[in-house]
Amino acid sequence: MSRKKNKQNRHKLIEYANGPSLEEINGTVTVPRGKGFWKTLFAYSGPGALVAVGYMDPGNWSTSITGGQNFQYLLMSVILISSLIAMLLQYMAAKLGIVSQMDLAQAIRARTSKGLGIVLWLLTELAIMATDIAEVIGAAIALYLLFHIPLVIAVFITVFDVLLLLLLTKIGFRKIEAIVVCLILVILFIFIYQVALSNPDWASMFKGFIPTGKTIASSPSVGGQTPLTGALGIIGATVMPHNLYLHSAISQTRKIDHSDEEDVARAVRFTAWDSNIQLTAAFIVNSLLLIMGVAVFKTGAVKDPSFFGLFHALSDTSMLSNGILIEVARSGVLSTLFAVALLASGQNSTITGTLTGQVIMEGFVHLRMPLWLRRLVTRLISVVPVLICVILTSGKSDIEEHTALNTLMNNSQVFLAFALPFSMLPLLMMTDSRAEMGERFKNTLLIKTLGWISVIGLTYLNMTGLPGQIQDFFGSNASKTEIALANDIAYFLIFCVLALLIWTVIDLYRGNKRFAAGKTAKPLEDE
Repeated sequence: MSRKKNKQNRHKLIEYANGPSLEEINGTVTVPRGKGFWKTLFAYSGPGALVAVGYMDPGNWSTSITGGQNFQYLLMSVILISSLIAMLLQYMAAKLGIVSQMDLAQAIRARTSKGLGIVLWLLTELAIMATDIAEVIGAAIALYLLFHIPLVIAVFITVFDVLLLLLLTKIGFRKIEAIVVCLILVILFIFIYQVALSNPDWASMFKGFIPTGKTIASSPSVGGQTPLTGALGIIGATVMPHNLYLHSAISQTRKIDHSDEEDVARAVRFTAWDSNIQLTAAFIVNSLLLIMGVAVFKTGAVKDPSFFGLFHALSDTSMLSNGILIEVARSGVLSTLFAVALLASGQNSTITGTLTGQVIMEGFVHLRMPLWLRRLVTRLISVVPVLICVILTSGKSDIEEHTALNTLMNNSQVFLAFALPFSMLPLLMMTDSRAEMGERFKNTLLIKTLGWISVIGLTYLNMTGLPGQIQDFFGSNASKTEIALANDIAYFLIFCVLALLIWTVIDLYRGNKRFAAGKTAKPLEDE
C-alpha cells in the first residue's frame, strides 16, 4: 500500500500497514559519502547499540553471576562462543534488511502462506512477552531495592514506562540511539568498577575462554546447577529471536541509494562494524557479570540467586572475598550501583522490545498501532503473571518470594527456545539465496558454513535443555510422576517445533523458487 494511503489512515489506532519497515524512521538518518572511516562509522553507529541491549538484559544477569559463583571461570568460553554466534547472526540480519529492503518478518511473510505467517507472528509475540516478564521483574526489583517501594506497587509503576516511550518517540531516532548508548555505558562502567575492586585472577579468567569437556559436563552439581545447565542458561539468555527482527528493521534507518551497489556495500560494511563493536561491549558486560560471580562472592556463599540475594550479598561483608571490596561494601556503594545498573538494563530493553513488537506485527499480519499503545498492551499482559506470583508469595518468607520471582523469570524464557529456530533458519536460508541477496551479497561459503553450524547447534541445545526447563515449573522437589510428565510435555513440544520447522522450510523453499522465477511476493499474500 502506498505511503499516501497509509497517511490517510493515521487517525485510526489500529490500521493496515504494508509499507517500508518502521516507516516513520526508515531512511531518515543521513550518512556522509566520501568522508573518512571514523566519521562514516559514527553516522552508522546506533542500531548496534539497540541490538546489544538484548544481550545484556536482566535475563542475562542471574545466569552469568550464578555460573561464575558455582563454577569459577569454566563458563567464560560459553559467553565467548555465544557472543561470536550473535555477531554472525546479527550481521546476516542487518545485511538482509539493507539489501532486500525488508525486515525479517516481512521477508518471511512474503515467502510463506498467510496461515503460517499468523502462526509465526503469535509465536514471536509470546517470545517478546516472555522477555518482557524478565524486564518487569528486573525493573520492579530495582525500584524496590533503590526506593523501598513495595513490590506490588513497583510492578504497576513499570507500566508507566510507556510515558517514557511516548516522550522518546517525539525526540527523533538518533537521540534514542544516543540515550541507549549512554545507558549501556552506565552498566559497563559500574561493572568495570566492581570487578576492578575485586582484583580477579586474570590468568584463570583468560584460561576460561578455552572450551573443554568440563564446560558441558553433567557433573558436578553446585546449588542444583551443573556446568551443562549453566551453559544452556547462558546460551538461552544470550541469543534471542527478537534481536534478529529488530536489527533487520533498524539497519534500514540510514538513507541509502539502492541503485548504487557500492553504496549498499558501504552500508553493509559499516553496519557490521557498528554491530560488532556494540556486541563486543555486550560480551564484556556478560564477562564482567561472570567475573563478579567468581571474584566478588565466596564460592557457594550466595544462597539466594535472585536479584534480591545478589543485592544484599554486595553489602554483606561475610559473603565477599576481597578485602578492598569489604571496605567499599560497608558504605553500600556496591549494592546501590548494582541496582542502578539493573534499572538501566530494564529501561533499555523497554525501548527495543517495543520497536520489535511493531516490526513483527507489521511484517507478519500487516497491522500497525501507535508505539505507546503497543507498549501498554504488552506490558499489561506481562505484568499479570508477575503480580500473581507476588500476591501468592506475599505471606511466605522472603527467600520463598525471591525464589518464586526468580523461577518465574527463568521459566518465562522457555518460549525463547521455541521462537529462536523460526528466526534463525529463515534468516540463514534467505541470506544464502542468490535470488534474494544477489551474487555479491549472498553469504560466502565461510559464513554459510558457520551459520548452519550455529543454527543447528543452538536449536539442538535449546531442545536438549527443554525437558529441564519444563521440570522447573514443578519446583526443585518434583516427584517422579511430575518429572515424567515434564518430559512427556517437552517431547511433545519438541515434536511440534520440528513439525512447524518443516512447514516453514517447505514454504520458504517454494516461495523462494517462485521469487527466483521472477514472480513477486504479492500473490502469496492472497493465499
